[in-house]
Amino acid sequence: MNSPSSSTNRACHPWVAQVAVVTEVRQEIESVATYRLRLRDAEIARQYRFQPGQFNMLYVPGCGESAISHSGPSENDGHDLWHTVRFVGRVTDSIAKLNVGDHLGVRGPFGTAWPLEACKQRDVVVMSGGLGLAPLRPMLYALMAKRSEFGRVVLLHGARTPETILYPEELSQWQAQGIEVELTVDRADGEWAGNVGVVPLLLDRLPDLRPAQTEVVTCGPEIMMHFSAISALKRGIPETSIWLSMERNMQCAAGLCGHCQWGPLFVCKDGPVFRYDRIRTLLKVRDL
Repeated sequence: MNSPSSSTNRACHPWVAQVAVVTEVRQEIESVATYRLRLRDAEIARQYRFQPGQFNMLYVPGCGESAISHSGPSENDGHDLWHTVRFVGRVTDSIAKLNVGDHLGVRGPFGTAWPLEACKQRDVVVMSGGLGLAPLRPMLYALMAKRSEFGRVVLLHGARTPETILYPEELSQWQAQGIEVELTVDRADGEWAGNVGVVPLLLDRLPDLRPAQTEVVTCGPEIMMHFSAISALKRGIPETSIWLSMERNMQCAAGLCGHCQWGPLFVCKDGPVFRYDRIRTLLKVRDL
């Protein structure tokens, strides 16, 4: 029997944090930055694989862990792990203090993935609000990497204000690679000439939609995802073609601590990506 300390077992063991080095820090918007990490053990980095939609537990010694979704392409795997982090608590505030060359722990990957196979040869509408674009970014990279395998791809993204739009420098690159991009903001400034309003309105007005041929994937505030799903249903998209990422208070990533329990489900292991028909009734329960 192999020793639990072997690289193979350590790379696959959900309770063992691997040491990662911060190789790049990109300030995105206020209180949000993207970290590029590289697993220090070359063999573990070689074995590491994740799918778009999954997350890691990032561990700061002496502080704790936080569940953070992958926000970069999956082809480099453990050699380049990208995580976009909002600084909103003890752990993420500690991550905010890290610089290039610093270390932290990484456990994962965990959770369910976006339905790339179900999207093949179909149109895909990607709906995101605020930081919800980060978990969807690997999905967009995957769609662009094999663009000919998918039909029409549309990104509908909303932010509070124009200056809080995430990854603005990449939007034109995505359009050049065959992604239609529609943006909206809650509050416009004097220079904004685009849409004003909530994300579901963009789907309500989207022309040339083929409901029977369309998959919808969405991530953002729960209220936004709830009404995005309702808009999709009103447009004739089946509930079995609507997918949501629910990122609720995940602390152990293995369904043991109970913090992320949502009705009969545990978001960390049953999700975070769920098909709408599976969680439709839960979304209607206030304060659940």
